[in-house]
Amino acid sequence: MTSTFMGLEIGKRGILAHQQALNTTGHNLDNLNTPGYSRQRVEMATMDPLYMPGLNRAETAGQLGQGTLASRVERVRDQLLDRRIVSQAAGEGYWQTRDSYIYMMEQTYLEVGSSSVRGNMDAFWDAWQELSLYPADSAARTSVLERGQSLVDGIHERYKALKGLQDMADDDIQLTVSQVNGLSREIAALNRDIQRIRAQGDEPNDLYDRRDLLVDQLASLIDITVDHRDPDEFMIHTGGLVLVQGNIGRQFDLRPGTETEGYSRIVWQDTGDEAHFQGGSLAALVELRDETIQEEIQGLDSMAMNFIDLVNEVHRAAYGEDGVTRRNFFSEYPFVTNVNGNYDRDGDGQFDSSYIFRINGSNALDENTQIGLNGTITLSGANGNVDIPYHNTDTVEDLIRRINGSGAEVVARLNRDGQLSFRGTIAEGSILPGGNPDFVIRHIEDSGRFLAGYAGVLNEAGPGGAYDWGAPDAVAALISGAEGWATAPAVHPAAWLELNPELVRNPAALAAGFGENGRAANAGNGEAALAIAALRNTRVMVGGFNTFDDYFAASVGRVGSLGAQSRDALETQNLIMKQLTDLRASISGVNLDEELANMIKYQQGYEAAARFITTVNSMLDTLINKMGV
Repeated sequence: MTSTFMGLEIGKRGILAHQQALNTTGHNLDNLNTPGYSRQRVEMATMDPLYMPGLNRAETAGQLGQGTLASRVERVRDQLLDRRIVSQAAGEGYWQTRDSYIYMMEQTYLEVGSSSVRGNMDAFWDAWQELSLYPADSAARTSVLERGQSLVDGIHERYKALKGLQDMADDDIQLTVSQVNGLSREIAALNRDIQRIRAQGDEPNDLYDRRDLLVDQLASLIDITVDHRDPDEFMIHTGGLVLVQGNIGRQFDLRPGTETEGYSRIVWQDTGDEAHFQGGSLAALVELRDETIQEEIQGLDSMAMNFIDLVNEVHRAAYGEDGVTRRNFFSEYPFVTNVNGNYDRDGDGQFDSSYIFRINGSNALDENTQIGLNGTITLSGANGNVDIPYHNTDTVEDLIRRINGSGAEVVARLNRDGQLSFRGTIAEGSILPGGNPDFVIRHIEDSGRFLAGYAGVLNEAGPGGAYDWGAPDAVAALISGAEGWATAPAVHPAAWLELNPELVRNPAALAAGFGENGRAANAGNGEAALAIAALRNTRVMVGGFNTFDDYFAASVGRVGSLGAQSRDALETQNLIMKQLTDLRASISGVNLDEELANMIKYQQGYEAAARFITTVNSMLDTLINKMGV
């Protein structure tokens, strides 16, 4: 049976529903400029009518409506679009970070004129050329030393700039890991609050917005996926592993290691397992520090080490004005002091490895002569040993070219005496845990007789006569004596490269000519100076390049290409991200015109409900106060 005052209840419900709708509209307008805010709307629903089907229902013409109510306050959001934005944010964050660092790297190569490293090296070769013409001129010797010092200073400056970028990337990694940990904790805390509110039957829309904003920020730092399937246990994954699960936010830790030059590795705090990222700023920073910048430093080190070795090779064989030979032009700093290169790699107090940089054969070869032998040379490579076959119709030059193009981390050339010379190169991934050291020959083996007999490198053919760095005194497998090999240099030759202080103090000690039969060169002999000047265009195999000029041309071109790639990729990512965020703003953003129209609509609904209550009140007044008068 309906109540006499049912009309007042219906009017009250209308007022309350439209009042809540008006309040929600005001909330939207107030948050017009709030980052991450999603507009909200009140869903109106009819109150359960009178009467529901049943045997005891009143006999009426039909169900009687009881007005309206605000069933829920809904947050306008497209979860599919949100997932697309989260996925895209990792790509934008990756290229944004990479582009800024590549730009700074480009600045280190923006050297002009004679002040550039290449310009200083050109001046250095020119000075030796001048000395070859006037070997008795003290001014020419001084010019060689001065230009040599300018070149050394230029190489030092480039190394410092690249190393500074690497250190900056490491600092940013530490800061970014701290940000990721903070976001993980905050999202987990929000999940806890959201669960409590949902347990009371409410919709924590503003907390949802806050969480989504934090997820967007996290997505720009690392690659993540979001799982909404269980609303009571919101989950975030990265690299296939759980980062956030409900109110649990896992953390990352930084653990420095001596094998990584002191740079920190990112690990999961609870398990200690190394963390790997495929996108976001953090992935870009790790890649920049451990690969991109490291490769540039390695390239500079490779150029510097080969430059030191080749110039010193000629200079040691020549005589100064004082009649003394066997002097280096550049100081050398070996990684190990043991003459056989023996080194304790695992730190247990016992030699277990041999660190050898250069190995020379004992026989002079003609590069145009056919070998007349068949076999396979095996050299160490980045991912295991590399086999290089040779045939009886190959010339020595053919085999050297094949070795240098094999991808092995060993290069070959004929030195000034015509001997086959192997040198260790930079090692792929040397900065990573377990990586191989730079400038160390790790394996040389020959199934035939080319190295064992023809070139005079190994004592025996086959696996039993192989040189392998994994044991002390590995040089016992070599034919030549101590003059036939050189121990590995100290790390980063580009940093410690310097002129021999003896030559700086006494320019007369600078060697310009070769002697003969153990006698010093005469004052007018400039053959050694000419031989050093000729290194400028000699195939010296600097890393993967033939000449020093090839290295400089390739390094500038490579950095320029990286810059163009990062700029184009970032522009593409920004455009895609803008389209997605604009689309989300059109769905979830607050529109002034729409909200003002809603405000008028809800205001009129409120006024109508109030007018209805006034009418019902007038009817009740007649019924109560005027009947029976």
